[in-house]
Amino acid sequence: MKLQTTDWGVIPYDEAWKKQEGIFDEVIRAKLAEEAYDNTIIFCEHPHVYTLGRHGQANNMLLGEEQLKAIDATLYRTDRGGDITYHGPGQLVCYPIINLEDFGLGLKNYIHLLEEAVICVCAAYGIVATRVDGATGVWLDAGQPTERKICAIGVRSSRYVTMHGLAFNVNTDLRYFSYIHPCGFTDKGVTSLARELGKEVPLCEVQQRLQDELVRLLQV
Repeated sequence: MKLQTTDWGVIPYDEAWKKQEGIFDEVIRAKLAEEAYDNTIIFCEHPHVYTLGRHGQANNMLLGEEQLKAIDATLYRTDRGGDITYHGPGQLVCYPIINLEDFGLGLKNYIHLLEEAVICVCAAYGIVATRVDGATGVWLDAGQPTERKICAIGVRSSRYVTMHGLAFNVNTDLRYFSYIHPCGFTDKGVTSLARELGKEVPLCEVQQRLQDELVRLLQV
């Protein structure tokens, strides 16, 4: 079993999606043919973009086409789980394309593992993060009026092979979340590492910490 990591840098969302699908399809093909393949964890950033999950509600996007153009953003309906979210500069996006059976994981435990990795990274910066019942992702002040999300998670799985993944707000411009109901919620806030710490954090530093935590939790 191999696990590799790769950094795509800043890449348009549609280009990254196509590249993901190519790797995803090849892993499934090789798995069924009992041929060798790599499990891959991809890191990247996207230009301003909103993505709507397959069961997401279109009315959670509060802007029309012309308004989206005015803020230099695009909108895509995707095949991942979850509702609507935002990707943009300063946000660390992670797309693990792995065969869960290689790691003894079911989908629920895998999502739990992604959350745990981000929770551990937050802890390294002195931030207490946790889960919220009935809502995927990673949150601060769970159960409080100040409850806010720092990381969104949306995954697609077929034959126990995954794609899509997580979006971790590091130095993200949070104003872009005001144009949507993030993940379908109207009563919860959004935050970032930079907002919580009062300063920007090197994205490469956070990426390395997240990579280390994912590898550790996958026990590779």
